[in-house]
Amino acid sequence: MKRTFVLGLIVLGGAITAAVLSAQQPAAPAGQGRGGGPQFPPVGAIEKVAGNVYMVPGQGGNTGVLVAANGVVLVDTKLANNGQAILDQVRTVSDKPITHIINTHTHGDHTGSNQYFPASVEIVVQENTAANMQKMPVFQEPANKQGLADRTYKDKLTLLSGADAIDLYYFGAAHTNGDSFVVFRNARVMHSGDAFANKGQPFIDAGNGGSGIAFGETLGKAAKGIPNVTTVIPGHMAVTTWQDFVDFGEFNRLFLAHARASMKAGKTPEQAMMDFKLPEKFKGYSLTAGRGGPGGNFNQLYMELKQ
Repeated sequence: MKRTFVLGLIVLGGAITAAVLSAQQPAAPAGQGRGGGPQFPPVGAIEKVAGNVYMVPGQGGNTGVLVAANGVVLVDTKLANNGQAILDQVRTVSDKPITHIINTHTHGDHTGSNQYFPASVEIVVQENTAANMQKMPVFQEPANKQGLADRTYKDKLTLLSGADAIDLYYFGAAHTNGDSFVVFRNARVMHSGDAFANKGQPFIDAGNGGSGIAFGETLGKAAKGIPNVTTVIPGHMAVTTWQDFVDFGEFNRLFLAHARASMKAGKTPEQAMMDFKLPEKFKGYSLTAGRGGPGGNFNQLYMELKQ
């Protein structure tokens, strides 16, 4: 698949080019901000995570960076029009070419700048994410089709080899039906995408196959099936620990168990949220910031349970 390399055009075209490309920017998923909003600050300085793995925050999802022997691998490309900003940060640690982009899922704050990298870059996603991306209006524009996937996988795929090996895992529906867990094997670092975005209620994107019923189970499978990870790059917060990821799976399973019990007792989603009690270890979690109003994720869980 050929992709037009427009980084140079963005620089040369200045404000005119930026304005044109802004019109092609995909909508952020429901409940999430757009570039420049309070949830999406500007692209920040690149941060070292471990070994040859880095993270670039801001303007959408965290971008993972692996500086490999023969090039640089990116995980997620933020909102549209951030390709040059990502590249600028990468260039502070490596002048090697970008060789691969891995998208953890379909949302525009993680795939938005795919098309700003050269045709030599291979875009890799889980097969359900490939189908979801093809449905996005932004990628139906002829000028943006080059941002779609070049390579897909079903359950597991290993890219590169040796000290540079990257393992991609899929365990089922959660945030969407195509969430990849991306493991930089040698550094013992995992990029979780928005299957673990932050410590709070996740966005369950039913329109793209996400499931509150499956969420906790999927994270549990990941926790059991992914070996030797100590550090996690979440979708939208600072680098954290493997145990935090494991605990997030438990959090979602507790949510589901309470939803089942509350429905059986005839409670509304709003009532379920009001009397939802969590163990002390979840005291730092945000429940008020969840989507769905006063009922939060219980609204989505109730809909799924009724089906």
